[in-house]
Parts: sequence; structure tokens; C-alpha cells
Amino acid sequence: MADEQQGAWSEEVVDHFLRSQRIRARDGAAIRWFHAANSKTRAGEAARSDVHMIEADVLLRGGKGGNGDPIMAHPPETDSDNTLQEWLKEIVNTNKGIKLDFKSLEAVRPSLELLEHVKQHLRRPVWINADILPGPNGNNAVVDAKGFLNTVTSFFPNVTLSLGWTTGWHPDKHNKGYDWMMVKEMAQICNTLSQPVTFPVRAALVRQSISELCWLIQQSDRYSLTVWTGKEDVYSVEDLLYIRENFDKSRVYYDILEPQNSEFKKAIGVE
Repeated sequence: MADEQQGAWSEEVVDHFLRSQRIRARDGAAIRWFHAANSKTRAGEAARSDVHMIEADVLLRGGKGGNGDPIMAHPPETDSDNTLQEWLKEIVNTNKGIKLDFKSLEAVRPSLELLEHVKQHLRRPVWINADILPGPNGNNAVVDAKGFLNTVTSFFPNVTLSLGWTTGWHPDKHNKGYDWMMVKEMAQICNTLSQPVTFPVRAALVRQSISELCWLIQQSDRYSLTVWTGKEDVYSVEDLLYIRENFDKSRVYYDILEPQNSEFKKAIGVE
């Protein structure tokens, strides 16, 4: 049983949902996401929805340096009506994969202990995410890479890692993308890992970074990209189509907000 569960955790999301006949083609754009399913209401909506993957944010009650329970919240919030324990209890009863986004290293160990209790009920994709490097316009408030990777792999050597960069985006200026130093540093961190790794990249910064990101995911067939968007970001459906044309479509996931999400799916003929 453990092998079966661990197998699912290190299986590509497209392969898992293709095998269970919930998507029709090996295409990352066919995977539907529910973003920031943090509050009880949002988590309940996510559980009842027809998505494949649920993304949520974990921190310790009391914020950075807090020593409370792992709760479901996104900074600057430091409290929530939902603990990770309650969240897992609800999501375990669905058939959806999960992505847990950690905002601090302190929250990782107590959260993985909770995940350990339910792992036999989670025979589906599990992604563990943190921003471990500063990226374009990003601040230095990253989760320590070595501490994060050591903690996660000591609990779950096969879990899929989602390793990102902190980023910023400014509406009134030209925003530089992911540069060679950023992708080479990430490649160096990941080349000793054996499990699948997905790199979350910000949609509004990808078009100017195509050659760098192409190079990065060519470093291993275990690598993929997850395109995400900030609430205020300005980017076009054309930008998303450009990304799609430049990468293998089985290796790019799109966790993007409306209205672009529906427009993009319509443009590529994926429901």
C-alpha cells in the first residue's frame, strides 16, 4: 500500500489523471485547479468542485515565528478558521490532488507529521511547494532551500516538489523575467534530487524568459512548469498561447485566474 501511495505522489499529474480517465489527453492545460482553498468555505467549495488539483497555503498560527498549529492562510494573514488537520480531513474524502504552499520553514515539519497520518488515504498527486530562491523583482524572504528539502525528503522521499522564486510585478514599468543566474542556481539545487520537480513561474514574467525556462526544464525529464498569476498582473491570453507553443504541453500546468483561464481554455479547445 505504501508503494502504491508513494507511486501516486511521484507520478506526473497528467499521467495520474489520464490513467484514471479524468482527462482525455496528456496535456497539462487539461488539469483544472482550485487556488487558495484556505478558509473552511473555500476548502468546501474546492472539495465539491470538479477540479483535479487543490492549492492551499500553510503557515503557523501567529505568523512567521509563530508556534501554533499549522493553519490555512496566506500572508499577511496570521490566523484562519481552518487548520491543516481539518483541511486534510475534508480533502482526503475527495479524489483531488493537492499542492501545499509553505510560507515558512517552521510550518513544514509539523505539517508533514499531519500529512503522514493520512498518507494511506492519499493515493493521488501531492505537491509540496516553497519559494526557495529570490526571483524577478522578488524579495529575499525565501524559505531556506537546504532546510526545506532536507525536511521534506526525510519524511517523503518521493513526493513531488514545487520549487519557486519570490517575484514581484509592477504595472508601470518593464518587468525583467527569470534570468540565467536564477535558472542555473535552481538547476544546481535540483540536479541531486531524484523526485519530480515542478517550477512555479509567474505568467506575466514568462514570455521574456522563454529561453532560460526552456533550458531549465530540458535539464531533466522529471521537470515541469506551473504557470500562476498574481491578482493584479496584466498579461494576455496571447502570452499563455506563446508559452504553450514553446514547451511540451504535457510539461506545463496552468493555475491561472479568471477571465484568462476560460479564454485560454477556449482558445486551445480544452474544456
